[in-house]
Amino acid sequence: MENRIREIRKGLGISQEELAKKCGVSRQTVNAIENNKYDPTLSLAFRLAMELQIRVDELFVFHRE
Repeated sequence: MENRIREIRKGLGISQEELAKKCGVSRQTVNAIENNKYDPTLSLAFRLAMELQIRVDELFVFHRE
């Protein structure tokens, strides 16, 4: 699954650290998600989308393999 977190976050002027604190996770977790190394839980995906002011389906893109 790919995502647009970095693009949206930077557009809003939010650091990884700020986003992580707002979502209750570590900066490393946000970094891993941005780099497609980790798929977030559903609840974290919704928290990320809420903080980034975007719908979940616009933030994450699922690709069939």
